[in-house]
Amino acid sequence: MDPKAGAVGSLYNLVEEPRHNHRLQVTSGILAEESRQLLKTFFERLRTKRREN
Repeated sequence: MDPKAGAVGSLYNLVEEPRHNHRLQVTSGILAEESRQLLKTFFERLRTKRREN
């Protein structure tokens, strides 16, 4: 969930947009901790890389 910029079930809900011709079922929370850690690590490395340049 991202209340600031989320596109599914938070700020927007693209999967329920009636103008789209595809329908999706979303189950939230699956691999949430693993995903959080991947994003955290990615942005930490990006910040470190920028400081080194």
